Amino acid sequence: MHAAGNDQKSTDPIVRFEKVTKIFGDLTVLRELDFEVGAREKITIVGPSGSGKTTILRVLMTLEKPDGGVIYVDGEPLWHREVNGKLVEASEKHLRKVRGNIGMVFQHFNLFPHMTALRNVTEAPIHVMKMPTGDAEERAVQLLKQVGLGDKLEHYPSQLSGGQKQRVAIARALAMRPKVMLFDEVTSALDPELVGEVLGVIRELAEEGEMAMILVTHEMGFAREVSDRVVFFDKGQVVEQGQPADIFDNPQSERTRAFFSAVLRH
Repeated sequence: MHAAGNDQKSTDPIVRFEKVTKIFGDLTVLRELDFEVGAREKITIVGPSGSGKTTILRVLMTLEKPDGGVIYVDGEPLWHREVNGKLVEASEKHLRKVRGNIGMVFQHFNLFPHMTALRNVTEAPIHVMKMPTGDAEERAVQLLKQVGLGDKLEHYPSQLSGGQKQRVAIARALAMRPKVMLFDEVTSALDPELVGEVLGVIRELAEEGEMAMILVTHEMGFAREVSDRVVFFDKGQVVEQGQPADIFDNPQSERTRAFFSAVLRH
């Protein structure tokens, strides 16, 4: 089946949601969602608060378990595994393996406060990927330089600004060599003057084009600039999607138009 090898792989979506549902109490946050992301595609998800945008990222990171449907990452089911042609619930080991393809940067950094920037970036490669310490440190130094923090290797999070912490968090996610990077409102906890430095790092990553990226952001100008596709989300479903210029300048759906006229006015 996979005899076609790489040709097959490069055209397959790196992430695919099939009829994925997630319910919190009385609220259906994802409603039989069909959604896919191509290898190396840059997608921004926009929509009102509570529309389910962050939940998409959280079920991909296995922080929330879906109530229905199947999610595939790089061709493998994430929350399930195949046994005798049937999908059964995945083991923790399988979850960890498939999740290894995904990196996530959170709104609130989530750095280890008692570790230097360098240690924050080397910790997972050494303990999860079993990378030799020297190799992990060499890569961490390179990544911290890439995000403009080559002079902050021995600084602790408390000695860094919000923007610097967020850039350490990006380097930490990159250290695991993910095929998909998730960015969840990564600038919304930052002071306005620090937003640009973090967006600059993400813009460079997008231009390198190595990974697929899924961004949830309120930064509409940035979304327009870096995205291959913008997906407008409401009530747990995709309402409309397309190239940034089409979605921002000529939205087809009344709900999309109303949303943009509200957010772009500010």
